Amino acid sequence: MKKLFVPALLFFVFAAPSFVFASTWQIDMEHSTIGFSVRHMMITNVKGVFERFSGKVVMDESDIAKSSVKTVIETASINTRIQKRDDHLRSSDFFDAAVFPTMTFVSKKIAAAGKDRLKVTGDLTIHGITREVVLDVENLTEPVKDPWGKIRRGASATTKINRRDYGLAWNKAIETGGVLVGDEVTISLEIEMLKE
Repeated sequence: MKKLFVPALLFFVFAAPSFVFASTWQIDMEHSTIGFSVRHMMITNVKGVFERFSGKVVMDESDIAKSSVKTVIETASINTRIQKRDDHLRSSDFFDAAVFPTMTFVSKKIAAAGKDRLKVTGDLTIHGITREVVLDVENLTEPVKDPWGKIRRGASATTKINRRDYGLAWNKAIETGGVLVGDEVTISLEIEMLKE
């Protein structure tokens, strides 16, 4: 029995590295930020955040391509510090939060892109419309233990989208030329993850 056990154990360790090295992480909303910026009247960038979201990351240290990311963001949690503007953004002119209460990102491909960097390709769904985007991830930290014994790690990510691709087409022309709201939106994430 012993002679069979040792080879079987070695096979388990070396033949199934994705199982051995995979770990699951939950996004810590209290220490993370999902934000965006968009041009206003073609003269400055207005910034905002989404205050409620959740997400899960599966990290496979032996083969990063086997990793995955899924995030759900509550559209009604948008906050640009101006109540009137936030109410407009929640309305049917933009996110239509009553009809589309969440937007999601689900990864399809993850690849290394240098030291502590990744390219995460996935489907971003906003306003019921899904488009493929690529997140440029950097500053992927090593796991660290916090003072309470929990394991954490972090990362930053950015991407750009055209809001019209997602049906967010409301705008107004301004007298001096141009429009009130730019089409290109920069999305930025500062993510802290907690190991399950």
